[in-house]
Amino acid sequence: MQSGSVVAIFTAGEAEALPSPRDVVNAVAGQGLEGDRYFDEGGTFSDNPRSNGRDITLVEAEAVEGLARDTGIELEPAETRRNILTRGVALNDLVGRRFAVGEVECVGRRLCDPCSHLQKLTQPGVLKGLANRGGLRADIVRGGVIRPGDELRELGSADG
Repeated sequence: MQSGSVVAIFTAGEAEALPSPRDVVNAVAGQGLEGDRYFDEGGTFSDNPRSNGRDITLVEAEAVEGLARDTGIELEPAETRRNILTRGVALNDLVGRRFAVGEVECVGRRLCDPCSHLQKLTQPGVLKGLANRGGLRADIVRGGVIRPGDELRELGSADG
């Protein structure tokens, strides 16, 4: 079982606003992160029926660094528009798995592949550069507080 850590936390209060760093965030089961646009269904894609994996998004610091190394595109972590920046854990491997972010328990639902909207808000090449490393969409099944420095650890199968 793998583990890593939370490097940073970001939320944006409204659609298309650049997410801001947070020192602490309250994660609510079935809803998301308090203060984030999707918590109050104010995000760009909130008009779509609520689907699995909408509560929280994560991206690896290693993916942001790889984007810069491989393409020359340098994004600030907030520009990825993901909530949690991690280090030391392969997020793609957490699809269908339970994991903890500090005291919060989540289930990885699907990859958070980059989209044309992300590229529109950043720069050309981001879509291709983050393919297969755009992060993870997850549901919060037990809420609590998340802080930078918290451990992210795999707990097991989503069914177990």
